[in-house]
Order: sequence, then C-alpha cells, then structure tokens
Amino acid sequence: MIQLNFKEIATASMVLFAVIDIVGSVPIIISLRNKVGHIQSEKASLVAGMIMILFLFVGESILKLIGIDVNSFAVAGAIVIFFLAIEMILGITLYKDDEPETASIVPIAFPLIAGAGTMTSLLSLRAEYRVENIIVAVIFNILIVYLVLKSSKKIEHFLGKNGLSIIRKVFGVILLAIAVKLFTANIHELF
Repeated sequence: MIQLNFKEIATASMVLFAVIDIVGSVPIIISLRNKVGHIQSEKASLVAGMIMILFLFVGESILKLIGIDVNSFAVAGAIVIFFLAIEMILGITLYKDDEPETASIVPIAFPLIAGAGTMTSLLSLRAEYRVENIIVAVIFNILIVYLVLKSSKKIEHFLGKNGLSIIRKVFGVILLAIAVKLFTANIHELF
C-alpha cells in the first residue's frame, strides 16, 4: 500500500538536491554547452531519472548479493555524503572526475546527475524512508534538473559566481547535517 509522507518526500528531495548539486554544476554545463553547442536536456534528465529509480530497486539486491546490509551501506554513504558536504562548504576538491569532452547523455546523466554520491544517497535514504516517497523526491529533482539544463545560461547570468557559491555552501551545511543524522540513525544497527 502506498503511503506518501510529505516530510519524508521533502527531506529526501533536499538530500538529493544537495547531492546532485545541479545549480553548482551550472558552470560545468555551460562549459560543455560551449564545447559542443547543444545539450539534450530531455534525454539527459530522463536517463538520469531512470538510472536513479532502477538503482533504488536493484541496488539493495546487488548489496545482498555481495553480503552487505543496507545499514552498513547507509553508514558508508553517510561518510561519503559528509565529505561531499565538506567539499561544498569549504570550496575544496577532495575527489574530481575527469571533465567529459562531449555533452551527451553519458557525461550529463551519468556521472554528473546520477553519480556515485547520488547512488549512495539513494540507498542511504532507502534505509530510513519508504520507497514511494523517495521516488517522488527523485521525480521532483529530475524536473529541477531538466529546468536547470534548459535554462543554465540564464541561471548563471542571474545568480553570478557569488550567488552560485552561496547556494552551494548553504546546501553543503544541510547535507552535512543529513550525513550526521544518517550516520547516527544507522550506526547502532551494526552493533
């Protein structure tokens, strides 16, 4: 039976928004658009959404196959999210993927939108929230991703570098608090 919970949807949406960091990725998107001329916003958004929802269902099975429970993955995910938040807050780079050379579904949908941090967050959220609420949060975030991809030049011009930096830091702090909550909620299940 489907039980939608606004609080769970809102929290999961904020976690995914902060991890995906599509607003903070606007400079990368602009750079890709300048290199290749056109980004397929619709396809990139749909593929990213499908990857995320598929991983939400299959990810746990993959973990069971290799003998890892969701709580262990949630604790590991909380640590990864913690370091992502530190990167966002301090403006440092602890891990950097190579910047893709072409703007197609692969570099935009994966790993820019549905990357390692997003996958980790999805399974961490799955340990705490109902699946239907996470799916609504994924769909909500994919809509935001689509709108940002479509209007990335306008957003960059409107917010400027300082505006993008402020948004990134604010969501970094939110993400840090969520990482601490995920860690504390799941660590006791391991002992």
